[in-house]
Amino acid sequence: MTLFGTIGFTAPWLLAALAALPILWLLLRAIPPAPLRRRFPGVALLLGLRDDEQVSDRTPWWLLLLRMLAVAAVIIGLAGPVLNPEDETQAGRGPLLILSDGSWGGASEWRAKEEALEGVLAEAGRDGRTVALARLTTPEAPVFQAADAWRGRLSELAPQPWTPDAGDVEAFLAELGDQAFDTLWLSDGLARESRATLLEALESRGRVRVMQSPGAVLALEPPVFEDGAIALTARRSAGGAPREIAIAVHGLDPAGAPRILARATADFAAGGTTAQTSLSLPAELRARLTRFEIEGTRSAGAVALPDDSLRRREVALIAGREDREGLELLSPLHYLENALEPTAELLDGALTDILPANPDVIVLADVATLSPAEKQGLVEWVESGGLLLRFAGPRLAASELSRAEEDVLMPVRLRAGGRTVGGAMSWGEPKQLAPFAEDSPFFGLEVPEDVTVSAQVMAQPDPGLSERVIAELTDGTPLVTRKELGQGQVVLVHVSANAEWSSLPLSGLFVQMLERLAVSSAVAQPEPKDLEGTVWQPLQLLDGFGQLRDAGTLPGVPGPELVSDPLGPDLRPGLYEGEERTLARNVVTAETDLAPAIWPERVAVEGLERPQETPLAGAFLLAALALLLADVIASLALSGRLRGGAGATAAVLLAALMAMPHAGAAQQSEDAFALAATQEVALAHVVTGDAELDEMAHAGLRGLSETLFFRTSVEPSEPFAVDLETDELAFFPLLYWPVTPDQPTPSAEAYAKLNEYLRSGGMILFDTRDADVARYGASSPNGRKLQELARPLDIPPLEPVPEDHVLTRTFYLLQDFPGRHASRDVWVEAAPPDAERIEGMPFRNLNDNVTPVVIGGNDWAAAWAMDERGNPLYPVGRGYTGERQRELAYRFGVNLVMHVLTGNYKSDQVHVPALLDRLGQ
Repeated sequence: MTLFGTIGFTAPWLLAALAALPILWLLLRAIPPAPLRRRFPGVALLLGLRDDEQVSDRTPWWLLLLRMLAVAAVIIGLAGPVLNPEDETQAGRGPLLILSDGSWGGASEWRAKEEALEGVLAEAGRDGRTVALARLTTPEAPVFQAADAWRGRLSELAPQPWTPDAGDVEAFLAELGDQAFDTLWLSDGLARESRATLLEALESRGRVRVMQSPGAVLALEPPVFEDGAIALTARRSAGGAPREIAIAVHGLDPAGAPRILARATADFAAGGTTAQTSLSLPAELRARLTRFEIEGTRSAGAVALPDDSLRRREVALIAGREDREGLELLSPLHYLENALEPTAELLDGALTDILPANPDVIVLADVATLSPAEKQGLVEWVESGGLLLRFAGPRLAASELSRAEEDVLMPVRLRAGGRTVGGAMSWGEPKQLAPFAEDSPFFGLEVPEDVTVSAQVMAQPDPGLSERVIAELTDGTPLVTRKELGQGQVVLVHVSANAEWSSLPLSGLFVQMLERLAVSSAVAQPEPKDLEGTVWQPLQLLDGFGQLRDAGTLPGVPGPELVSDPLGPDLRPGLYEGEERTLARNVVTAETDLAPAIWPERVAVEGLERPQETPLAGAFLLAALALLLADVIASLALSGRLRGGAGATAAVLLAALMAMPHAGAAQQSEDAFALAATQEVALAHVVTGDAELDEMAHAGLRGLSETLFFRTSVEPSEPFAVDLETDELAFFPLLYWPVTPDQPTPSAEAYAKLNEYLRSGGMILFDTRDADVARYGASSPNGRKLQELARPLDIPPLEPVPEDHVLTRTFYLLQDFPGRHASRDVWVEAAPPDAERIEGMPFRNLNDNVTPVVIGGNDWAAAWAMDERGNPLYPVGRGYTGERQRELAYRFGVNLVMHVLTGNYKSDQVHVPALLDRLGQ
């Protein structure tokens, strides 16, 4: 492309034709030829006559100019003018590699980067350059293809919730090959040691340009509980002007619905890179927090996930005897209070007063006797999921508790008398703790040599005793035993909670053992050795844009790797669950380096804002057409073919209408579309750009419309193909949206229309057509595209269709929802947490809300599709079974349309008893 200021030409050689304009001027001036003068005597008879219609003997200068301008406009239009094209000195001619860091640091500006890359691909396509896309966070060998082949596939560069490390760079360099190419590096703006090596390798193959956002990268460190408040620290990669940011605190309301529970602001000082703030929230509210997020920043680094470190479990401490004033060190609760106070909410009071508060843990220190009411209440509390932690002591050793028969609130039977140094069952010297077994919750904790036991209560030998021992002494006697009771558990420590019987309460091991039993929550990140032998299952994971997703069936992660290994494809940020607690692995920690990337002066660095390239060929050719029409009218006028001023005026108006037909036609087209869409109920499908798929979707909705016409009172018209960018959606109760991996992502304006459509009662049926949506389709390309398409939509929480959903009985009674595929997994809006089943009714009271989206992958349109004569277009299964499946597909479609048109009218039966009661019947 040749540049002339801000205008470039894709075919500049055609501009040479402009040099022929002077020759054209001479030719036009010579036609018609000058007349020869001859005397004719009869001319004298014409003297004195006047001709009202005169014809010039040569073309007027203004008409010549008009024609030359028309020809010039044609030449310039065919030369392919483009406004604000890319500078050819930077563009190059050979293959182009678009390389993205692919980390969370570039997520907040991803939409602007996509728009900029669209312009880069358009320029490469005009220049005939091949293009390859590559992402460092998932290094693969680059594949060079035509630029147009990458249109709609820029999501392959979408950010991941981790950063590339030196190993990723080495893997990418190993796949790079020796081919020469230019590079456009899409940088996340963060410094890394591996950049220099990669930059050197890329420069050896061609020119390197960098596209990078000029703004600083924002991040949020994990929350910390300090001095009774939640401390939050925000960071930015580079200093700058003072800036205030808002931090939203997300959690669940009492009904279980996600909400923003609180907000806080943090201020960056001028030139500062950190901003701090704090929140004081009650324990009940802290227990429902799900994430902290910098508002307005779509990035995994701007999200901090809390774990049990903020929940601060509620622990009730109950002692078996009163503490004597001045003897705090002998109190059964002294060491427990000091160990738990920094990490738990401590409750005190009578057992009957504490049980209604439903604490997480109840600790009984040397409590032997409970009243029948206390015992019954405690048993019910444990069976409901509580943890009862008991410590031995003189009272328990002297009692008859759990002697002849095992008490329900004791994990083992006890022998009378206990065991002490110098006693009847004497030890020669205090005993030490044995290393913890692999099946013990304490496995991996280091046992200090100075921790000794001088007295304990003894467990009665039983066949099942070994299964209940989770800690023992070096001589094999049990030190801690445990049993399950309902959904909870009872744990007995066979020594006292103070230092009378052992030195365990004086050691750090005492606190670590309480943490492992989930009595307290660790404030600091555990060490790898503390998690030896544990496996943590992922619950929810962050994507690169900071959205929490269900982990699905991903495998568990060994404990040491969870806290020590860097984030990557095999270890993603999110929440991980162990046996007794959850751990959060966040993208950014206090040790994360957020230094800005510094590029050498030889490397051209450009921002994301670039002038929009505008092709001008159409405008020049349209102008040429208008000039030629004007020439025709002017020529007719000069030759006398147009009679009178009215004719000339009409011709001018006609030319104007011909030159600008689009405005009126567009308005007429919009009115016709609205009129046709509102005359009858009409179904619609989203245009995907795949002609074959769009034709199939249209045929499918035609078949469903025919089925509705013959089986119900709904009489739909011919279905519509809807362009999300230009068409109005409010006319259609249902949009069928087939998903393909390559379909373009709608614009922000289109998403605004879609969200308004969903909020105003419309329904979208997403069909991935892959029969695999158990994890929202994440295991297939169509499913991944669905996640990308649905991310900006205002979609409520979803669940698989429950058995009592009105969709299963709106018109037909259904249990399955097949299309060409027969997968049962179809997702709809989740029922409210408080939805209850009314006695005598087959379903819960779900109000009258219509689910705004239905997500599945059964390829329903193919099963519904009919030709003009009503014949099925695509096979479904084989024989009778296949036709039965097609019939169920039609029935599902009927139920779907009736559901969106009538709401949950069938569930109104739940109100019948109340109405009859009101009527006195």
